[in-house]
Amino acid sequence: MPLKIYQEDATDELLDKAKRLLGRSGEKKLVFKAPTGSGKTIMMAEFLKQLVEDRELRQPLSFIWTAPRPVLTKQSKKKLENYFEESRALKCSFFEDLDDRKIGENEILFFNWESINKKDNIYIRDNEQDFNLSKVLEKTKEEGREIVLVIDEAHHHATSEISQGLIAMIGPKLTLEVSATPVLQGDEMANVDLEDVKTEGMIKKAVVLNEKFVNLLKKGKIESDLSGGSEGLVIKAALQKREELLKAFQKEKTNINPLVLIQLPDRIGQLEDTMKDRVIRILKDKYKVSTENGKLAIWLSGEHVNKEEVENSDSEVEILIFKQAIALGWDCPRAQILVLFREWHSPIFSIQTVGRIMRMPEPIKGHYDNEVLNYGYVYTNLEGIEIKEDIARDYITIHPSKRRDDYSPINLLSCYSKRQREKTRLSPFFIELFLKEAKDYGLKKKIDTKAKKLDIKVFSDWKAENIDVLAGKMIAGDKEIKVSAFDSQRLFDFFTRKSLREGEVFLYPEDRSAGRIKEAIYKFFETAFKMRRGEQEDEVVQIVLSEKNIQHFVNIIDKSKVEYQKEIAKREPELVFEDNWNIPESLTFGEDYIEEDRKRSIMQPFCSGSRWSTEKAFIEFLDNSKNIEWWFKNGDRDKTFFAVPYEESGLKKPFYVDFIVKLKNGKIGLFDVKSGITLKVARSKIDGLYNYVLEQNKKGKNLFGGITTNTDQRNYRGRWIYFNQISKNLKENDFSNWQTLEL
Repeated sequence: MPLKIYQEDATDELLDKAKRLLGRSGEKKLVFKAPTGSGKTIMMAEFLKQLVEDRELRQPLSFIWTAPRPVLTKQSKKKLENYFEESRALKCSFFEDLDDRKIGENEILFFNWESINKKDNIYIRDNEQDFNLSKVLEKTKEEGREIVLVIDEAHHHATSEISQGLIAMIGPKLTLEVSATPVLQGDEMANVDLEDVKTEGMIKKAVVLNEKFVNLLKKGKIESDLSGGSEGLVIKAALQKREELLKAFQKEKTNINPLVLIQLPDRIGQLEDTMKDRVIRILKDKYKVSTENGKLAIWLSGEHVNKEEVENSDSEVEILIFKQAIALGWDCPRAQILVLFREWHSPIFSIQTVGRIMRMPEPIKGHYDNEVLNYGYVYTNLEGIEIKEDIARDYITIHPSKRRDDYSPINLLSCYSKRQREKTRLSPFFIELFLKEAKDYGLKKKIDTKAKKLDIKVFSDWKAENIDVLAGKMIAGDKEIKVSAFDSQRLFDFFTRKSLREGEVFLYPEDRSAGRIKEAIYKFFETAFKMRRGEQEDEVVQIVLSEKNIQHFVNIIDKSKVEYQKEIAKREPELVFEDNWNIPESLTFGEDYIEEDRKRSIMQPFCSGSRWSTEKAFIEFLDNSKNIEWWFKNGDRDKTFFAVPYEESGLKKPFYVDFIVKLKNGKIGLFDVKSGITLKVARSKIDGLYNYVLEQNKKGKNLFGGITTNTDQRNYRGRWIYFNQISKNLKENDFSNWQTLEL
């Protein structure tokens, strides 16, 4: 799966900060905060690959990767091995795999942090074989390599006294602490934003707590109608939701079988056995779900039943009984419902609690059109639930709101922005274009592979660029200049970055784009001359930069950029349009919202957050109108909510109006509420909304609206009015050409 935009951004940030820290004296720490489900391991794998391939780092490195559990350690090693399979950028090893009892250059030693923390561990204590961590580190450092230590799920163990002592013994030049909820500060920090992960469709939009049961927030704790209910009632609610999800997946024509997770308390003893037996009996007697028919799996200490293929999307297993301790680091994207009982060890919800049901089952596809599939669901009879950590508060919702049953489709044309990495960076597609242009140009026949003399003219403005360590060096003369392999790579970096320039502007300013040009050139030499990157990389660079060949590569890069821009303009519109947008079937709201009794709201219950007083007054006005069938408070993100197109500074953007109002006579109003200084709204938005209404009415719609305000902007006791003209007719502090909103 190609890296998502936020993953590429994160790896770029990690590389930049890691290089900066490695260049400083002393031991440094870099904290990497990334939400559960964002693909931390893949981002780390790409970052490590870029780090060892970066020619600016002259210091040879060896790596140690630690994780808190054996299962997670093995899982991480397998993921990284798969990621490095083609590039062979790094070697992944356990202790027993090490050659000559040392960590090689660009080799990662994996071990389970908890087990090695034990003083009697074979890899810690002295032994006859003289094979322990201390000796491994000693031999590794003797060969001049620095250690980079990666601590995965760092919040589990990095703070203990033993752990700090172990880190001190390892003496890493750079420590990377990776966690969704880091507990320590570092010299630098890289962060992945939760909203970016949601936007890319990697994780669900939210987790709904006790859907269809009233949830009330009292003194920071959530009380639910399901609190105190029986295990049977909780299981019934969860299985009803599973059936709903299964039918929705079938309509999507996908073979995903949604999984219910029943999490037992993380304790040992009679309580666990009693609860497990009670749950198994309920499932078998009432729902015909059992281990015998393959619909129930059990994953407990010493008891594994039907677990082998439970992670598969089409597994027959419908319910898995497990414990939190085993769940750490476990990935099962089809898991969508979590059941917790009142005997659970804590009423505090953390991000780890719901982490198992956050992933989307098909991350390439992202979110589904049917919103019910884009959420996770928790059912529990816990009392006095607390939500821990900011990230969990942003994720768990306690106020589900449903569209009224009397709703009839309005089928409006709507739009939303699509993030366009291709317009700010060269994508892998550039490599295809480069190879095609090279073939059409006849590049293979035109270049001289024996030419190694540098073209000095290309580097005449090197000093002005001040691009790296060679800046300011004199590069002149008409004789062949002998430079080291390291310096030739610097020249190659300069050449590729310079090729991205259009006049004084960098067309694609990111370092990744320069790297894409290098990839294209290496790929050409591999296909045309069987010269492999790594083995003959320096020779390739000398051939490219030679005065006989360099202009040919300038020509191909320029032609490829032109074709790239044409292709991206065709394939990547600035806005994506939806012909038949309708009010969402459901929305969810967190603990910062309160439920209000608003009888004309199309969403029930109506959930109110912090809003401007103008919006509150407008809602009061709408809800008391006898001519309104319903109203909808619109949101301002992605394709879930309604937006009209407008253009500003040559860019097309979506304008999310505040309210959509359906009148009993069939007309639909689109209103964006303003007051005071906010009346000076961008005129381009006014024109966008005006043109939208005009064009859609020509196509048979019955729309009206515009920016809206009250003539009494202090107490909102005046007339509600709206402006339905083009922006050039808008007069400051003059409402004479506004229309009275008669509802």
